[in-house]
Amino acid sequence: MKYTPLSTDILAALKAIVGEKNLITDADRLQPYSHDEVANPAYHHMPEALALPESTEQVAAIVKLANERRFPVIPRGAGTGLACGAVPIYGGLVVSLEKMNRILEINGDALYAVVEAGVRTSDLQAAAEKEDLFYAGDPCSSDSCCIGGNIATNAGGNRAVKYGTTRHQVQEITIVNPLGEIVRLGSRLKKQSTGYCLDQLVIGSEGTLGIITAATVRLLPKAPYMLDILAVFKRADDALNTVQQILKSGIKPTCIEFIDTITLRSIEKFLQTTVPDSESGNPLIIELEADSEDELDDKTVRLDELCTAGGAVNVLVADSERIWKVRKSYSESIRSESRIVATEDIVVPVDRELDTLHFILTQAEKYNLTTRIAAHAGDGNIHLNILKLRDDDYDEWKDRTDRNQAELFTYVYCAGGRLSGEHGIGYKRRHLMERFADPVELSMMRAVKKALDPNNVLNPGKIFTLDD
Repeated sequence: MKYTPLSTDILAALKAIVGEKNLITDADRLQPYSHDEVANPAYHHMPEALALPESTEQVAAIVKLANERRFPVIPRGAGTGLACGAVPIYGGLVVSLEKMNRILEINGDALYAVVEAGVRTSDLQAAAEKEDLFYAGDPCSSDSCCIGGNIATNAGGNRAVKYGTTRHQVQEITIVNPLGEIVRLGSRLKKQSTGYCLDQLVIGSEGTLGIITAATVRLLPKAPYMLDILAVFKRADDALNTVQQILKSGIKPTCIEFIDTITLRSIEKFLQTTVPDSESGNPLIIELEADSEDELDDKTVRLDELCTAGGAVNVLVADSERIWKVRKSYSESIRSESRIVATEDIVVPVDRELDTLHFILTQAEKYNLTTRIAAHAGDGNIHLNILKLRDDDYDEWKDRTDRNQAELFTYVYCAGGRLSGEHGIGYKRRHLMERFADPVELSMMRAVKKALDPNNVLNPGKIFTLDD
């Protein structure tokens, strides 16, 4: 792909748009924008410059200039991604929305919030909570990720079992399209059948079809009663089989999270803490909501019975703050063990989850791989991390992980699964997308990209490649 370097006159034009203080060319200040949370230097690429716009109009002017002068524009949120979706692989200009971080409206009567793209997810949650409401989007990185990035990747998170992923929380988005035009997509309507659902096309498109600058998101009343249950199983098989029983019981948990034994040990060591009955093995974290104390008691008793019948050695009410700190420290604990990790984000139908776990563990033994596994077990999203140990030769380790990866995704697609449940494709999984996606599906995606971004200036090289 050939693009125009950011020449002195282009930089001058960018300064005129965003102001001198908001255009960065210093290498030290650019370095953090050369990567996301993927630590492997092989996936790091330096931008030529960084723009920090403060309005949608400034973003639009930048994209119009990019089309005129043919340089790539890479939208960026908080940089918490795990697929290199915001990495400037062709150089060019990173456009960070971090300064567009205002909560514009919280409407408790109509149950919505209007936010700019750079608002941290946890800040939106806190603002909603002041109105006794909540935002159902809940990625594990909510303390650091931002709404625009969540929408761009269709972030999943813990509450997807009951409330769905980010796309199910979004009513309307304001975007700058690949030609630099400002458009609002979607609406606060309960239903509509008026042409293509363009907002849902842009949501999850990883910054390739538009730069999200603001969003109207759905808020919900907080449940009066909530409880976190910890069920510990000696066997992972029993834990995941019990997930099936819970889902068909009518209890309707908010989330069901799974951590395997070896990963739990790693997290406990990292946090210098212990989980109750962790010596027994594989925990499920199950969150319940209810409208009354009697309803919550009934759900808790039924859940206890299901888990005990399924082989749980203990079922107890969890310390919510403590148990969620354990779950949300999963990625951080892995980084403390190794800075180079093959991070997979597979998703399969929930009824194929246990078979997929067996396959993962068999493959790990076959290729002598060190794994750490956690899952959003209630929706089939399995996070598999393969660690490069200190004594591993990188090239030899990469060869083993690549061979494992090829067999893993062949299995996943045969099981009706996909490459990513919530992290996205980005640059890191692009070669896998091109290998495993249905060729007709992929050609349709390419056709959409070419039609909307004829100059291929918006986040090029992500999800798939385009012919020059």
